[in-house]
Amino acid sequence: MTPEVVVFGMAGYAGQHLRRARALHDRGELVLAGACDIREPSEEARALLPGGAVITRDAAELLARTTPDIAVVATPPHTHLPLAKLALAAGCHLLVEKPPVLDLAAFDELTGLARGRACQTGFQSFGSAAVPAVRAAIEAGEIGTVTGIAAAGAWIRRDRYFARAEWAGRRRVGGQPVVDGALTNPFAHAVATALLVNGTAEVRPERIAVELYRARDIESDDTGCARLSFAGAPDVVVAATLDAEADHEPYVLVHGTNGRIRWHYKTDLVTVGGEPRKVAPPRDLLANLVAHLRDGEPLLAPLAATRAFTALVEAVRDAPEPLPLPTEWVRPVDTGPDRHFVVPGVDRDVDTAAERLALFSELALPWTGAGTRA
Repeated sequence: MTPEVVVFGMAGYAGQHLRRARALHDRGELVLAGACDIREPSEEARALLPGGAVITRDAAELLARTTPDIAVVATPPHTHLPLAKLALAAGCHLLVEKPPVLDLAAFDELTGLARGRACQTGFQSFGSAAVPAVRAAIEAGEIGTVTGIAAAGAWIRRDRYFARAEWAGRRRVGGQPVVDGALTNPFAHAVATALLVNGTAEVRPERIAVELYRARDIESDDTGCARLSFAGAPDVVVAATLDAEADHEPYVLVHGTNGRIRWHYKTDLVTVGGEPRKVAPPRDLLANLVAHLRDGEPLLAPLAATRAFTALVEAVRDAPEPLPLPTEWVRPVDTGPDRHFVVPGVDRDVDTAAERLALFSELALPWTGAGTRA
């Protein structure tokens, strides 16, 4: 069977899905049957579609004019559930970009509707060969008993990043939650990957503590941290900022009684006790989904493995509005679309939170209003 694939979305990150689908199309592993976007697609996006593929502005029309086996949902977060339901009703299997849904009620609804269908999510890090390598090191006791898992990310994001879409930097659009923010979108992989390594990705946390801050005048958090606590498993702590002094590779840090494992999940650099480990190249998630349907290969990023992450998204949605950082701790850099904001020392603060498995408020950082810098 050579499955037909359609892609919902043709702008922004959807372009990456189109490129991957086209590469698999050109190798004969699938047929890229069409794509849709409510906006007029760019010539670059159009060129990614093979001859004869359908391009429309309406998902229902796309499904009516094709016979897809798989629908890739790569649209704004708040549209994932309705489009996934539309595709499932048409008999499709799914690949849904992260975050797949925005609360646990939607998670349960999608889980029920997708029963009997494959539902892959867009957490590319789950396709990394580092996942089994890190798990094997933990199970072999190479760092002793795991005492906690952290994830950390510090990036610069400029004004153009927040101007790229109506929902960027928003907690809600037209009264509807979109839950954009450092923890739930740019560093969603950090959270979800740490939960996967912890073995609690499919578990609803017992408690979630969330701290949200913003340096710029937006609705959502551009700096934040969280602690997810589980019964019978270590805590997961994540710290992230888009107000960094420099871009850094995000990572997952596994704390053990006899050492640590550090995994830079975007570059697949893994060190165990300070010693580097080689890992194989990552597996493409769409290719994995095709192999699952064709050969029964297990899904690498199934919807079930995003339950704990979805609980965090819901906690961020329901948390108080992000606290504006004191103006004396926010420094604007550059002008125009390149303008960004820096919180001096926040790069180090993110690393310290990961090192100590601590929330920002527990580090007595001055920009949290909780004391002097630790």
